[in-house]
Amino acid sequence: MQPLPHAIYADHEVECIERATVDAVGPPDRIELAGWLLPFDNASVGRAKSAVPLQHINTERQTLETIYAHYLHRQLQPNFRVADVAGLSDVQRHLGHMGLQAHDPVLVHIGSSHQIRKLSTSSPATISHQPTPDWASVYTADGFDFEDGAQRVRLLSRSPSVVYACISEGGVALASGAASISHGWMGIHGMRTRPQAQGQGLAARILASFAALALQRNIPRVFLQVEEGNTKAIGLYHKAGFATAWRYRYWRNDENPFLALPGISS
Repeated sequence: MQPLPHAIYADHEVECIERATVDAVGPPDRIELAGWLLPFDNASVGRAKSAVPLQHINTERQTLETIYAHYLHRQLQPNFRVADVAGLSDVQRHLGHMGLQAHDPVLVHIGSSHQIRKLSTSSPATISHQPTPDWASVYTADGFDFEDGAQRVRLLSRSPSVVYACISEGGVALASGAASISHGWMGIHGMRTRPQAQGQGLAARILASFAALALQRNIPRVFLQVEEGNTKAIGLYHKAGFATAWRYRYWRNDENPFLALPGISS
């Protein structure tokens, strides 16, 4: 898979986005090692359990092997979240030689709070600083994978940097989302609309409501992450003015998840 054309972001911008991304899912443990952030969790959500470089610059294989060993030591499958950018080409080559394969491409989008705010003029979503039962109910509603939804509720509910948005009609919660506010950025996470309510502009109302909050907090830019194959969501985000900053993939060994590398003990 070839790197996507992407805008050039300063090292400190990349670092802030990656730190904010991990803050949003509140892993129970994390460390930093040689310019990498290592969150540790046994959740199904990749961002909560994948090592990520804080800058788009290459790393020696020895460092990657040390990171790998940290996950094995905690009895977790080694995972690496790596952007498809030229600056990390050596990292991807090293990971391939270590027996890991790239999976699940995800696009990182960045947009303007002012432009996103214009996406909807309908009544705003209800914003709360604590997760509510109504907010949580959307993730485990009929039509969604219950276990995956419950995991996302758990992860997003444990972070002190997250606020929550919900839209209800007739006493039924129809759409939910979460936004992390950390390191000078707002990150949008967990956008979800019940299947029977899709196509009614509810996601746009949530995005506009979060953008209004970002403007109140003097946060000019917003980021989010979306699976590359989710064309419907990508269409909405493009309409809101988001543009792709970079694409990342998860590097792991699914055939032998806890393979010990030669010379590397767990």
